[in-house]
Amino acid sequence: MSEYQPFNGLPVPVLVVRGERIHHANAALLSLLGVSLEDALATPVLMLLARFSPAQLAWLEPALSGRALGAGAFPDSLWVHLRVAGGAERTFRMCRGEGLCEEDTVLMLLDAEGEESTRRLTESLVAAAAELVHCRDEPRVLETAVEAIHRHGFSVMTLLLDDDGLQYGPLRQPHGVVTACERRFGQPLKDIRVPRTSLPHVEEVWSRRKAAFHTDFPRLLGHPVRRGLAEERPPAVRVLDAPIFVEGQPHGILSVQGESLTPTSAATLELFARQVGGALENVRHHRRAAERLAELSRLQSELVAQERLAVLGEAAGVVAHEVRNPLGAILNAVAVVKRERLGPVGRSALEMLEEEATRLDAMVKDLLDVVRPLEPRPRPLHPGELARRTLEILGQRRQLGTLRVSMDEAPNLPTLQGDEFLLQLALENLLRNAVQACPPDSGVKVGVSSVPEGILLSVEDEGPGISPEDMHRVFEPFFTTRATGTGLGLAVVRRVVMAHGGTVSVRPRPGGGARFELRLPLHTEARPLGYLPMTRARD
Repeated sequence: MSEYQPFNGLPVPVLVVRGERIHHANAALLSLLGVSLEDALATPVLMLLARFSPAQLAWLEPALSGRALGAGAFPDSLWVHLRVAGGAERTFRMCRGEGLCEEDTVLMLLDAEGEESTRRLTESLVAAAAELVHCRDEPRVLETAVEAIHRHGFSVMTLLLDDDGLQYGPLRQPHGVVTACERRFGQPLKDIRVPRTSLPHVEEVWSRRKAAFHTDFPRLLGHPVRRGLAEERPPAVRVLDAPIFVEGQPHGILSVQGESLTPTSAATLELFARQVGGALENVRHHRRAAERLAELSRLQSELVAQERLAVLGEAAGVVAHEVRNPLGAILNAVAVVKRERLGPVGRSALEMLEEEATRLDAMVKDLLDVVRPLEPRPRPLHPGELARRTLEILGQRRQLGTLRVSMDEAPNLPTLQGDEFLLQLALENLLRNAVQACPPDSGVKVGVSSVPEGILLSVEDEGPGISPEDMHRVFEPFFTTRATGTGLGLAVVRRVVMAHGGTVSVRPRPGGGARFELRLPLHTEARPLGYLPMTRARD
């Protein structure tokens, strides 16, 4: 055996087989299996395999027979699983070589755990890539990708391009590492922004469109992000920085760290980073398609609504002309009869007749307001004075009932360019809607404040509120939840606001009720607004 003594200096397990017996075993093999040299030499090869690799004996036995060890019959390499000293199972690639004499065969065991790990990583990332296709938002894509890599024992982080810098995206790092980074920067990880110009290494990865694999993590500590994450990291850590591109533009970096990271697994992870970029593109395509579909649906609905309201406008003109003349005659007759002495029954009937005629006249007026074109005539207005004057008018008409009405006006409000008559009409309808929704002796609050869009006018009521199902329909003409409602008041509000270039919305009020908000620009161009699309009303 002296001729094979040089094998004893190799760190790789080696054994020399002569016939069916072991002729030589080096120290690395004996240490791996936990046996003595005498025991190894006294044990036939198949018996040794039966002891340390019983699960594979059935297919290894023919290959390791004395007759099959020759070149051409025995493969140059085999994958074997051995139960090593301590009971753990490890995977090796057993390579065959020729010995110093014809009857000797040299078998070398190369630790294939890294190759097996890469295979498992590849299989896992392929499954994760299939899952990425079904993600419908970008954070979910990144979370899925990071978790798939982390399951294999790697630390992972994503750095995402934000304006002219980078910010942390989803990551899986030891708690101590994250804490050290936040302590260094003095703020939560999600709030840290690093200028793009301070990361030349990242710029190089993007410009080359190729991942960078580093075997020495501390050498990459030239910028704050690395230093923060490396305070508690062992010195010998391998790092992969793979670029993520979305629609051909840099989107971020997928950074993977781990002692077991190999060039082969790094190449797999680089391909996976491309899959992540493709999944992000897929999310954006789905979002744009959904937005376009929603816009198409909205335009189609508005076109149908315009056609319906055009017909309704013609009909409303005829109805208003035919109804208002008889109503005028009825109200005049009521005024004349009121001068006569009537009994209690007569007075009650007359009051009912006047009330119903007045309600019908108001309905005809609302119908005309909904369908006729509006053309604002803007002039300087103080929004607070507009709200106060509207409340005074409703109070004089006794349309506020017993409600507690309050007003919250912010100081130093800017001047608003708007049509006083139309804006007052919109506020009147909002307030009447609030009064009708509120129980007796409850409250209505009017707010006037300045917002980036211009002026915010709000009306809050303490009524039953609006159900989630009806929330998106409240400004639709003829939609109402009250038995005596017409469903026209809030449709008029929306028309007036749209004519001024603003927006109107509704949401639940904290504590119950509803809050309507009118957001108006400070300057309004005089422009006519045609028939209103069918867009939601609660009256």
